Amino acid sequence: MRVFIVHAHHEPKSFNGALTRTVTDALTIAGHDVQVSDLYAMQFDPVSDRRNFRSVSNGDYLKQQSEETYASEHDSYVTELQLEMDKLVWCDTLIFQFPLWWLGMPAILKGWVDRVFAVGRAYGGGRYLNGGVFSGKRAMCSMTVGGSQPAYTERGIYDSVATILHPIHRGILGFAGFTVVEPFVVYAPARISQEERADYLARYVERVLNIESAPTIAIPNLADYDGFVRRTI
Repeated sequence: MRVFIVHAHHEPKSFNGALTRTVTDALTIAGHDVQVSDLYAMQFDPVSDRRNFRSVSNGDYLKQQSEETYASEHDSYVTELQLEMDKLVWCDTLIFQFPLWWLGMPAILKGWVDRVFAVGRAYGGGRYLNGGVFSGKRAMCSMTVGGSQPAYTERGIYDSVATILHPIHRGILGFAGFTVVEPFVVYAPARISQEERADYLARYVERVLNIESAPTIAIPNLADYDGFVRRTI
């Protein structure tokens, strides 16, 4: 198994850091291949603009998708983006590791998606959802949240985890063709005991080592739609 972890937490001693280190060690010991992009350590720039490209098709007006298409056809992405794109091609499993901030990803991770999931490399030409570029690969969100589990349910103040992660599961990972695995969520890591933390780490390792059989989230099948509108059945 080839696992690519995109890690987005600024503190190496955080529980996010512990999750990434622990599962990286476990995967390596088990004989799997792992690559980690530690975005803060890399000082990854989340701003998507002309700096994405070594050459452009239109220097007067920046139309992002047109420039991404041109760069994909002419291999003219800057090196830092091309390396990340190559990791996506290399892996068979993608993991986003992050803390939930304002019910979303940290800006550095969202910016990574904005820049790396480019037209011609992650989608385009009718390649999306079950016909997507990354069809056959798996992806999962692993995240920590500040509150306890009841707060992240349909009756909780923040609504369900499924609702919160829907834009990521459906609009990013599923859209690009990944089979989306149910998220691994650590609730209130700053408020739990060392024993509970150790249990989370053990369960996370078990989840990732067995990710090929882990439960998945339903993503729309293109056969059920006319364009982007569901057919009447």
